[in-house]
Amino acid sequence: MRTPRPVTRVTLAGWCGFSPEPGRSRGDPAISLELFPQTKLDADNYETDPCLKEIRRAENYSWMDIVTIHKDKLPNYEEKIKTFYEEHLHLDDEIRYILEGSGYFDVRDKDDKWIRISMEKGDMITLPAGIYHRFTLDENNYVKAMRLFVGEPVWTAYNRPADDFPARKQYMKFLAEEAHNGV
Repeated sequence: MRTPRPVTRVTLAGWCGFSPEPGRSRGDPAISLELFPQTKLDADNYETDPCLKEIRRAENYSWMDIVTIHKDKLPNYEEKIKTFYEEHLHLDDEIRYILEGSGYFDVRDKDDKWIRISMEKGDMITLPAGIYHRFTLDENNYVKAMRLFVGEPVWTAYNRPADDFPARKQYMKFLAEEAHNGV
């Protein structure tokens, strides 16, 4: 199992940097920058983007696919949208790179309050194993995203409450240590 990390966001708008939500700071343990501060992702050329290749190599993201979330493209669209919005966690990191469209990831901070992260074309996010989260589309009702995995893909979601899983316990321990260290 990998050591938990804060939610990591890499954006096209900045230089592979994190743009905090209003009222949030870079030092908040729920969200922080970790990856590749001097590179820029190119969602229009993701097949050949050297920044994406470097991220995949460095993080060992050996498997990927592309999913389109739109009522005309995704089978069982209404059911899937409800499933994505149900608060859940995964036993592995969830890595998403937005190639087109937009939406929101909601995550819980150290005080169990929601933080909404707006995602749009060119944004990449890593949600660590064990973090409660959910996803929803915005008013455009469309997103095309690359899903990245270390090893074989696992999409199993465990709806809240799922506090007994080792990934959740490890993530909570990580948050407590970060809070103790004043991060």
